Amino acid sequence: MAEIDEKRANLFYSEIPQQADLFFLKGCNSLDWGMKNRLARIFNSSTGRTVMLAFDHGYFQGPTSGLERIDLSILPLISYADSIMLTRGILRTIIPASTTKSVVLRVSGGSSILKELSNEGLVVDIEEAIRLNACALAVQVFIGGEYEKETVLNMTKLVDVGTRYGIPTLAVTAVGREMQRDARYFRLACRICAELGAHFIKTYYVEEDFETVTASCPVPIVIAGGKKIPEFEALKMAYRAIQEGAAGVDMGRNIFQSNYPEAMIQAVRAVVHQNETPEKAYALYQELAATRTKA
Repeated sequence: MAEIDEKRANLFYSEIPQQADLFFLKGCNSLDWGMKNRLARIFNSSTGRTVMLAFDHGYFQGPTSGLERIDLSILPLISYADSIMLTRGILRTIIPASTTKSVVLRVSGGSSILKELSNEGLVVDIEEAIRLNACALAVQVFIGGEYEKETVLNMTKLVDVGTRYGIPTLAVTAVGREMQRDARYFRLACRICAELGAHFIKTYYVEEDFETVTASCPVPIVIAGGKKIPEFEALKMAYRAIQEGAAGVDMGRNIFQSNYPEAMIQAVRAVVHQNETPEKAYALYQELAATRTKA
């Protein structure tokens, strides 16, 4: 039995009101503590932004260029990312369990590049996601696609079950074949996902009116890197997206298909977390690449 403390408790600081700070991500203040804690492991609380490293492409593309040997191409990059986005198969077989990086787990799939991609279902259950200590669950949503309704319902089911266990949902907006890749389309796709409960959204950057996409979406947006483009152009895209309201990037091919992936991810970090201009970030990339070449 604990002894009674004879000393009178007097450090109540009654003159200092208890603080109730707002959560740093937009649209997320009303979420439960566990949900916010997981989001805070994905997004840097100092900047409110994230550099996510996406290498989940194999779930429908197989061993695409740069991902033939994930143990060799991706593991050296993980330390520079805030979060990693991948499938459960790769997580279990390749990623060291000692990693402290947050995991965004791909949980939708079912069709390969040989079939209609929008014909997806949920391929990971919530108990599996909990076992794998996922910080978020990623699901593809094909607004305008042949199976639009089914993918929207996939997302809403995931939101419901994820919320039950305190795990946020990332909605990934895929471009439907009937929709033009412009701000009007992405305003539609992102708003639908947010309205139906997604906690944050991955979408594509467009050069015209992207700020209207981020402004009209009540939850954080991260941009997809998309197909490989020259390093300076990728850094310029990331910079413009951040300046126009994005809360980070979820890049894959523009990092791991670069000639110098480690240099590239560090340059991307400089843009996202330090507001470096594309010119300065590219100079950093060149400097780091030259060091790598000499080594």
